[in-house]
Amino acid sequence: MTQLILHGGNARGAAYEALDAAEEEDFEGAEAKLEEAEQEFVAGHKYQTELISHQDDEAIPSFFMIHAQDHLMTAQAELALIKRLINQHRETSALKQRVSALEK
Repeated sequence: MTQLILHGGNARGAAYEALDAAEEEDFEGAEAKLEEAEQEFVAGHKYQTELISHQDDEAIPSFFMIHAQDHLMTAQAELALIKRLINQHRETSALKQRVSALEK
């Protein structure tokens, strides 16, 4: 279960690094960090699927398991939101460049 927390945390961290790069208009760096975040999330999701598939149908999930799954799902939600924010930064950057060119 610690793998879920690990991969979820790594995914969130890389997603926020992608957002930081986009804020600096480093969109290539942002894309690389988004890919890293996606890979971490997928690794965590695969591990989660393995855990669930090997669990007894009548087993009651532990608090730790629920907490670990929450980490992973929070990472997924934040990753989706950060992708949208990066797209907005990309559009804003393009508009700034157009305005700058028009002002010249």
